[in-house]
Amino acid sequence: MNSLQAFSLEGKNALITGASYGIGFNIAKAFHAAGISNIIFNDINQELVDRGLAAYKEAGINAHGYVCDVTNEAQVQQMVQKAHQEVGQIDILVNNAGIIKRIPMHEMKREEFQQVIDIDLVGPFIMAKAVLPEMIERREGKIINICSMMSELGRETVSAYAAAKGGLKMLTRNICSEYGEYNIQCNGIGPGYIATPQTAPLRERQADGSRHPFDSFICAKTPAGRWLEPEELGGPAVFLASKASDAVNGHVLYVDGGILAYIGKQPK
Repeated sequence: MNSLQAFSLEGKNALITGASYGIGFNIAKAFHAAGISNIIFNDINQELVDRGLAAYKEAGINAHGYVCDVTNEAQVQQMVQKAHQEVGQIDILVNNAGIIKRIPMHEMKREEFQQVIDIDLVGPFIMAKAVLPEMIERREGKIINICSMMSELGRETVSAYAAAKGGLKMLTRNICSEYGEYNIQCNGIGPGYIATPQTAPLRERQADGSRHPFDSFICAKTPAGRWLEPEELGGPAVFLASKASDAVNGHVLYVDGGILAYIGKQPK
């Protein structure tokens, strides 16, 4: 196998949680370009699943969607079993589903904190637990956890998110430690600030023509000097899903335009 063939996902099936749209959908498109056979995805309700199925069909991607709450272990087990029956073995799991609540910690309700932890940290645990037995039996598998720069950094109003993503980084390392002997690689991707429809209001010019303060902040903190495009997560995801990364395990690949390496510009 040459070095380029090592990046092929031909004949593989990938389960990507919360991939009706956004980062998960863009990762699915990259997997498709790398030759993947099937994309399996879930979302929290039928409306979002139907929306995703329509988007995949338009993109020419063979996709199978299921309604499933990643925090509900019974639902997850049922989805994985159904996927095995209807699609086949799950070669790649991408734990993408997640939420964020921007609330000052002293104002945050315990239930709000717990919800973020449950979806962003407990969900990946439940999902990995569901696919690991078959991966162990085959002695092969790839798990990719969508971490965050908040796996490394703190920031105001995101205490629950930072706690969950910091925990997800350590869960990534522990899955590597516990299951690496079975030729299972578990790695993470830590996205930077991505130009999505959700962040569009933060990137729009103000009435006076100036940049939004947060837009200026992000561009000043990023050596690349710009927001990242969703498609730029595709290459790293393909790498971590393919045989090209068989010797990479327990690693979080930060796709952040260099933010974590940079102290910031000196004030003038």
